[in-house]
Amino acid sequence: MFYDRDEAALMLADRLKNYKGKNPLILAIPRGSVPMAKIIAEKLGGEYDVVLVRKLRAPLYAELAIGSVDESGWTYIADFAASTGADSDYIEAERQTQLDTIHKRRAQYTPVRPPISPARRIVIVIDDGLATGATMISALHGLRNKKPDKLICAVPVAPPDTLKKIAEFADEVVCIDSPDNFQAVGQFYINFPQVDDEEVIEILQSKD
Repeated sequence: MFYDRDEAALMLADRLKNYKGKNPLILAIPRGSVPMAKIIAEKLGGEYDVVLVRKLRAPLYAELAIGSVDESGWTYIADFAASTGADSDYIEAERQTQLDTIHKRRAQYTPVRPPISPARRIVIVIDDGLATGATMISALHGLRNKKPDKLICAVPVAPPDTLKKIAEFADEVVCIDSPDNFQAVGQFYINFPQVDDEEVIEILQSKD
């Protein structure tokens, strides 16, 4: 159990201490991990920003990710998607809905500057936890195309099968806890409040 995201971030920073002083780029998947990215970047002496990806929601259960889409439009579809009732028409409509959200968030989050380039950088992609890993897969896939020197996934908690999938897309995977009895990310935090867009914007503006 983690007390809150701040504690989880400090624990991750300790696991990532080999990258201290190497100016790593910490990229958060919004929204929950954005406060964590700031803490980790400060501890490692790096920079932080966001990587914008969105999960594709199952037709009858919005919390279940059947895939994900990144800012370029590249789409990952889980092998079980069809079993949830998601046909090709549904997936395309959901993909477009989530792309629209990505574009709106980019306009909100970084209106006066482009994203920090990951090229030739040590890039550490973080989230407050992984369930299916769908959004992390899209984030890592999109970043790989931008030629980082090293691409790392770092999360406090994720189930073992998800970590195996993620390992195919990252050079290194750092995870503090990988329990078999995984149901949802929030079950591993005592305090797990929502992070809203206003907080994300404030954190991102504080580094400009």
